[in-house]
Amino acid sequence: MPNRLAHETSPYLLQHADNPVDWWPWSAEAFEEARKRNVPVLLSVGYSSCHWCHVMAHESFEDQQTAEYLNAHFVSVKVDREERPDVDAVYMEAVQAATGQGGWPMTVFLTPDAEPFYFGTYFPPAPRQGMPSFRQVLQGVHQAWEDRRDEVTEVAGKIVRDLAGREISYGDAQTPGEQELAQALLALTREYDPQRGGFGGAPKFPPSMVLEFLLRHHARTGAEGALQMAQDTCERMARGGIYDQLGGGFARYSVDRDWIVPHFEKMLYDNALLCRVYAHLWRATGSELARRVALETADFMVRELRTAEGGFASALDADSDDGTGRHVEGAYYVWTPEQLREVLGEQDAELAVRYFGVTEEGTFEHGQSVLQLPQQDGLFDADKIASVRERLLAARAGRPAPGRDDKVVAAWNGLAIAALAETGAYFDRPDLVEAALAAADLLVRLHLDEQARLTRTSKDGHAGANAGVLEDYGDVAEGFLALASVTGEGVWLEFAGFLLDHVLARFTDEESGAMFDTAADAERLIRRPQDPTDNAAPSGWSAAAGALLSYAAHTGSEPHRTAAEKALGVVKALGPRVPRFIGWGLAAAEAALDGPREVAIVGPSLDHEGTRALHRTALLSTAPGAVVAVGAPESEEFPLLADRPLVGGEPAAYVCRNFTCDAPTTEVERLRAALIN
Repeated sequence: MPNRLAHETSPYLLQHADNPVDWWPWSAEAFEEARKRNVPVLLSVGYSSCHWCHVMAHESFEDQQTAEYLNAHFVSVKVDREERPDVDAVYMEAVQAATGQGGWPMTVFLTPDAEPFYFGTYFPPAPRQGMPSFRQVLQGVHQAWEDRRDEVTEVAGKIVRDLAGREISYGDAQTPGEQELAQALLALTREYDPQRGGFGGAPKFPPSMVLEFLLRHHARTGAEGALQMAQDTCERMARGGIYDQLGGGFARYSVDRDWIVPHFEKMLYDNALLCRVYAHLWRATGSELARRVALETADFMVRELRTAEGGFASALDADSDDGTGRHVEGAYYVWTPEQLREVLGEQDAELAVRYFGVTEEGTFEHGQSVLQLPQQDGLFDADKIASVRERLLAARAGRPAPGRDDKVVAAWNGLAIAALAETGAYFDRPDLVEAALAAADLLVRLHLDEQARLTRTSKDGHAGANAGVLEDYGDVAEGFLALASVTGEGVWLEFAGFLLDHVLARFTDEESGAMFDTAADAERLIRRPQDPTDNAAPSGWSAAAGALLSYAAHTGSEPHRTAAEKALGVVKALGPRVPRFIGWGLAAAEAALDGPREVAIVGPSLDHEGTRALHRTALLSTAPGAVVAVGAPESEEFPLLADRPLVGGEPAAYVCRNFTCDAPTTEVERLRAALIN
């Protein structure tokens, strides 16, 4: 009989709806049940494309005996971390504080007051390498709860008090200056891997937000080292196995230092951020590789992650059926020389082996290789390679596909909207801009209520029950602002303003300028989560700071500018010390230091050749965080267009920064020069 998860919208929770474990979703009722029965709560947190979450589910949560023990002695609560990042953040902080490490699946035992007292991640079905089995853990916790209750509640109370005392140092509520940004660059140089690109050792994550900082820093200061690190890292990743050489798009991370073997899950946020980075790298350098990767990644998102409603799904699983009924990591993506011969014939298979770095012994497991593009000496026939790619892609499409997590997360869709809008504009691909508009329309229709409050997720056209968190407001505002600049539709600026008003009113500490991940009126947890560091995606704090800054540049709003500057104080504190973990904050700080520049393009219509040329020149400017408004002289779509007439009847560009404006120009070259100096 299905448990209580059968009516949830999260694909991850639905995967557990038929478990013999009597799961509850996170709810007041679950904790009320634990109080009534006088038992502890098992909190299990994961997400649908998490490999070890599936393993533990199969080994333990699908096991009848384990389920019976759980049902008798615990109330079991299952949480999708992508739906409830607030719950995940609070208990992950406790896990890391207690054990020194964290990860998913996350397994936490709580009192009926939601206070944690015992922690772990994956537990095996039998004792292994010094780890107790899951059954042993359950028995130990049950025994402690029955025999040593006072000790358990004392531990839980102490953990909650300790968490409450972990305050963040905000710096001095001012934006970082030249000195802090130069120190951040120096610290990144020390951690840079000059042989392979990227930062640090294995596992290696794509540093998309740090790359944005490096590109902006180079644009503002001319620092060649910053551009070199960004260029080399982008090239190594694009040539590695972390990039899907057939279908486009990036995997979550590389298990080795050389970007060869990925952890094969593909996340929307990674691909949105990296699509934008490669588009910006092309904008800065004209690199053909950057152009190809930006477009292939955009096409991947639209082809494989777009939902029927026009939004973008969260992820593709790492695992898929290997053709024998077993679910194996990477099965969809890897090849043996023999499989290449079957699809391509002897001669073309030989070419593919050399071109994609496939070996007899394999670069992955069981003689299989992940396709990559090793540095090649010889020249390859482009038409022949295109034909090989096409045939391999068609053959791969016949394999059982990885599962897709179909839920639409507001924040990540905001990132995708920004990436697709800009990529579409740069490369004259109106279909990509249309895809961005469709996703934005879905967010407005389904995720925004009458007060412009955001719902975090939806699935199959139905909004989820969970309130948006700070990253949702920041990233969706960022997406809408990019869309406004590209399309000239001021309604997106207006929607961004509604969202950012919530950031000021409900997520920001008025006095210090510090930001919280949950709204002041959100569900109370054991601690109000607050994390300014950028990890897999921009933190809500950084995302909101960047969007507030752009909105202030568009509108001249002093409260939004002040809030952005105060929020960037944390970057002043953390940027020089841990730049790898505050990349988006550093990128926003670069924009603040550059102005950011405000560009108004006035012309008879967006179809007018002169208007289009000036608009495109403005969009292709590398000036950090520059905002662009385009429209007719009498238009009320954008505040930046007010009192800006045509010049001699011709379309004109107006550029301002730091309360000073250049003379308007009708010439593309003069506009380009004004955006460089």
